[in-house]
Amino acid sequence: TEEQCGVFGLVNSGRYEQREDFAVVVQPFFRNTVLPLDRDGKPDLSFFAADCFHFSRKGYAEMAMALWNNMMEPVGEKQTYNNFTYDRSKLKCPTPDKPFLSTVRNSGFRNSVPNTEKTEPSVPYWAVIVAAVAGVLVGSALIWAVSRRTTRHRRETETEKNMKTTSL
Repeated sequence: TEEQCGVFGLVNSGRYEQREDFAVVVQPFFRNTVLPLDRDGKPDLSFFAADCFHFSRKGYAEMAMALWNNMMEPVGEKQTYNNFTYDRSKLKCPTPDKPFLSTVRNSGFRNSVPNTEKTEPSVPYWAVIVAAVAGVLVGSALIWAVSRRTTRHRRETETEKNMKTTSL
């Protein structure tokens, strides 16, 4: 089955569960995602770039929200689809009870790893949150810069075309 081979087999092998400061978790938010539809039941092209294959800014924002929410959801309770609502109020945030990104260990799975000594975590919980937020911000900035450059190039190309076709 899919769960026993490849990435899933490696992650589920328990190989990455021995450390307190490192974890590997599959984020399945895209597994059962369907094409977003508009009011008329047609594909909602506002989520896609001009090539109809890559996401637009709106689509990437939706994917980033779904990934973030998946990281906050406990293992075994992760959403396996994205509903493309483009609603930022659906973002899940850390809570005092669960201030960490969800892993196999802190989700209550396979807690059989012996922990006889009480030790301080090697990475403070806030550092993980800061790193995740910084990653999302850097990714968003890169997407913005690329889309801005593409838009500028498109405008310049259209201006050149207009200048060539305009006769005096």
